[in-house]
Amino acid sequence: MPMIRECIVTTQNDEGRLHIAPLGLIEDGAGWVIAPFRPSATLDNLRATPFAVASFTDDVLVFAGCLTGNKHWPTRPAEQVPGAFLGGALAHLELAVEHVDEDELRPRFHCRIVHEGNHAPFKGFNRAQAAVIETAILATRLKMLPREKVETELAYHQIAVEKTAGPREHEAWRILVEKIEDFYKHAPAGK
Repeated sequence: MPMIRECIVTTQNDEGRLHIAPLGLIEDGAGWVIAPFRPSATLDNLRATPFAVASFTDDVLVFAGCLTGNKHWPTRPAEQVPGAFLGGALAHLELAVEHVDEDELRPRFHCRIVHEGNHAPFKGFNRAQAAVIETAILATRLKMLPREKVETELAYHQIAVEKTAGPREHEAWRILVEKIEDFYKHAPAGK
């Protein structure tokens, strides 16, 4: 299996409006693959403007915020492709789509790196950050996974949050848990 790197991807529609979404980039030799689900703004934007910018950040509140409706984060213009990267990114990649493998569920946009930028030092891993990222991914799959599995995963991730989180990780955790709880409040019986 290829390596997947979780990041924040920005794309633009044909009017130049940015869309910000958490995605996992799939390693593809010297390039990366973006595989958005159908339907999605990221998919539509890549078709309209075949460029993307991947921002690498240790601020998990951005991941949680994007999944709970906050798509407005400070950005800076990309240097060599249409688009922007997160203002608080540690690093970013500017990507150009070279070809697309069509798929009914998740087309795969194969991209080459046009430019790389480094903006701030990486100061180390935090287990709570990893737990929040895993919970964010879990929150995108609530319709696909049994509730028991989701609850088991949440309980396990909560341990890392309780032991190692700072204020932003606690806030990210809170809003993701609220999103998951809200889903189950409104889910049909048996889900």
